[in-house]
Amino acid sequence: MKTISKGKLKANMLKIFREIEQTGEELIVTDHNKAVLIIQPIVKKKSVQEVFGDVQGKLIYLEDINTPTEDEWGEK
Repeated sequence: MKTISKGKLKANMLKIFREIEQTGEELIVTDHNKAVLIIQPIVKKKSVQEVFGDVQGKLIYLEDINTPTEDEWGEK
């Protein structure tokens, strides 16, 4: 992860913010070589349709999906 001092951030803030927006990378801000802030872009969350849309209607359940899974965890 990239780091930048507060002074360099202040002098180049708009340029740095545009770069973060374009690349999606996080940036650590330092003060006297100590990390004090993280700047990160806001990422839009994907909808359920976007994540699972390609498998919708294609899954086959071999048993009731509500069946307890205690055996799998070694509990009785």
